[in-house]
Parts: sequence; C-alpha cells; structure tokens
Amino acid sequence: MNRSQAEPPYILIVDDEPSMCELIEDDLRLKGIRSKWYTSALQAIDAIHQYDFDVVLTDVRMPGTTGLQLCKQLTEIRPDIPVIVMTAFGTLDNAVAAMRSGAYDFITKPIEMDMLTLTLRRAVEHRRLTEQVRLLESSQESSNAFGEILGQSPAMRKLYDQLTQIASSDAGVLIVGESGTGKELVARSIHAGSRRARKPFVAINCAAITEPLLESELFGHVKGAFTDARGERRGLFLEANGGTLLLDEMGEMPLPMQAKLLRALEERKVRPVGSDKELDFDVRVLTATNRDLETAVAEGRFREDLYYRINVISIELPPLRSRGTDVLRLAEHFLQHFAASDKKPISGFAEGVAEKLLSYSWPGNVRELRNVIERAVALTRYDKVTIEDLPEKIRNFKGGTVFIGGLDPTELVSMGEIEQRYITHVLDACGGNQTQAARILGLDRKTLYRKLKQESD
Repeated sequence: MNRSQAEPPYILIVDDEPSMCELIEDDLRLKGIRSKWYTSALQAIDAIHQYDFDVVLTDVRMPGTTGLQLCKQLTEIRPDIPVIVMTAFGTLDNAVAAMRSGAYDFITKPIEMDMLTLTLRRAVEHRRLTEQVRLLESSQESSNAFGEILGQSPAMRKLYDQLTQIASSDAGVLIVGESGTGKELVARSIHAGSRRARKPFVAINCAAITEPLLESELFGHVKGAFTDARGERRGLFLEANGGTLLLDEMGEMPLPMQAKLLRALEERKVRPVGSDKELDFDVRVLTATNRDLETAVAEGRFREDLYYRINVISIELPPLRSRGTDVLRLAEHFLQHFAASDKKPISGFAEGVAEKLLSYSWPGNVRELRNVIERAVALTRYDKVTIEDLPEKIRNFKGGTVFIGGLDPTELVSMGEIEQRYITHVLDACGGNQTQAARILGLDRKTLYRKLKQESD
C-alpha cells in the first residue's frame, strides 16, 4: 500500500507482558502515533497479513517463538517493514544477533519513551522513503506521453494538460521558468505534438550572440553584407520553415533587435542583412525566458508590443523544489543513465540519500540534479550511491526560515522589518520573479516594486 506521508504512523507492538504493551500504546497515543499490540509472535504474524503497519516493535525473550525468530520470519514475509527489537538484556551479542536477524534497530529496557519515539519515527520515515523509491523505480516513465519530460507531481500533470491543449495550435507560446527547469525540452515536446512535427525544430540562445550576429543568425545575410559575409546565409527563420523556431533567453534580446523581430512576426517576412528583398516564412515561433518580462516591460527594458505578440499562450514551468517526489523519479532516471554510460554496476541509492535529495532546494533545478547524480555515479565506490557521494552543500543543507526574533525584547523587530524579510524570502523562493512573487504576496506588481525600492533606499 502506498501510504501518504501525512498519515499517522501505525506500529505493531509484540511483548508477552500486557502491561508493557499498554504502557507503550498509551505513550504513543499521546504523541499521535497509532499502535496495535499482541502478546505472542503467532498473533503478530496473523496481524501482519491483515493490517498495513509501518514498523514492528518486538521484545526478544518471549515464550514459543522469540523476537529474533519473529524478525527472521518478517524479513521473509514483509521485508519492507522495519523491525525494532527491545530487550532487557542489552548486550553486544544481542544487538549483533538482532541485526543478523534483519532488525532495523535495537533498543534496551527499561525503555526511554522519548528515545523509543525517535527511533520509531526514524524507522517510519525510512520505510516510507524506501516505498517511494520502489514505486518510482517500478513506474513506467513513458506513461505521460511527453517524450523525455519526466514527473507525475500535480504541477507536472497540470503542465501535461497544457501541452496537450496547445500542441495542435499554431499560436505563439511564451515558456517561463527558472534556469534548468527544461524550457527547451518543453518546446521540443510542443513541436513533437504539433502538425509541424515532421518539419525542422530549430533553437537559438539569444543571450549567447551579439546583436549584429543575432540579426544575421535569425534573418540570414547576402554575400558581402559585412566583412566576413563571404557567402549567402538563409537564417534560422528560413531554416525552420514549415517547422518550429525557439527563441531562448528572450529577455536578453537587445531593444533594437526586438523591434526588428516584432516586424518580422507581424508581417511573416524576413529581410536578410544586406538585401533589399523580403522573404516569406511559415514558422511557429516559441519563446523562452527565465526573466520577469512584465517587470522588464515596466522598466523599459522590453518592448510591450513584442511582449503581447509572443505571449499569446504562456506556460510557467514549476521549479524542481515544488515537484515533490519527482526529484527521486528524476534522480533514478539519471542514475540509470550514467551508470550504464560509465559501465558501473550501481543498483540505486543507499539509505538516507533520498531524504537528502528531497530536502534540498535545488536552485539549479533539473540541470543541477543531473550534474549531482552524474558526479555521484562517477565518485561512488559501492553498488549504491551513498550520502558521502553527494556534494557537501546537499549533505549539510538546512531549509531557510524567516527569522523574526527570539523571546528577548531586544531581539524583536518591527512589522515593517518582518514584511521586508518575508518579501525577500518569497522573491528568493520565486527565483527573483517579481510577477510571481507579487501574486503570492497578494500585491499588484507596482506595489511590490515600490516596497522593494523603499527597502533599497
């Protein structure tokens, strides 16, 4: 059963002393943990077939089948359920015997309830993370029908719905997302699902080319148009004719070039550099950016008329930190890819790795995750990637909070300071996108801009 992360843990307690079972049950109930107890191993085995327990907590010394024997049986019947062994005879020999029987952990009597709770919660988390990894490994990555785009989180399912609706259209699409979220991959998926799929898909990074060369790249040039123009060039609009052209990093395009692009899009014609003739083209133009173009328009860095021309349909790609267990799905995909590429017999991730991957914020998104897994596969000396194979920033990562002061009155801050800190926190979470941050904060963009200006003054 795929148990929800938010569902309370369910513990099976096995001890031949009913008073001990009741004591543990009562304490766990106060801490929001459900449990069920039995006084024999045989009863516990029957219960395992009826209920979906997260962890088994068993005494060692019981009449008939002992706790260690029960542990061995559970390892064969339900290897997915961690077993914690408790005993009043806390010797090293007992600990070793418990571990050899397949126990997850070992705890001694008299029981320290807080320590027991901590051990149980750790075991529950281990089981649920293991279950998530197992489900991701066994899932069919092709189920979303969008080529190399992977993920089944709500955010990605919403994206798939959008792609299904717009692929058959010829309307311009503005793809917005942080660096590394896969904007070109989405653009290729749109092309692959369109009536233009058999025609060329051409992409260009507008930030990587200077303005004079960008015009030549897009519109072409005639022989002798400039010093190095030794021959004629068709340009990407004509190379992509009948297909799709992606203008990536659109927010970096210089203003003069924006005016020329707008004219080409409106007239569906291009004029090669140095030519007096205009050539027709039939291309679906997709644009992509990690910039906040609405703010750029307001600040005069991007033409408003061009913005509305390219933003017929807008798609916002979710950052990896908002995609939940898609992180594990992608990590498993990259691990299999690089293990095969490097010819290394790596079967998966060791204990604790999934937790680290899920808790990290991934500012570089899918691209960063890919690089991390490639590095881990290259460095690992084992048949599984371990925590030590991850970069230090991921091993030691701690989530950010908005600090508002302690109990000391001298540490407390004003409401204005709290507001500024929270605005900064939201902006960081949105990758600096002021339009998205304003939407989350419930402010219009002009109000947010004014508050940011007040902060900088």
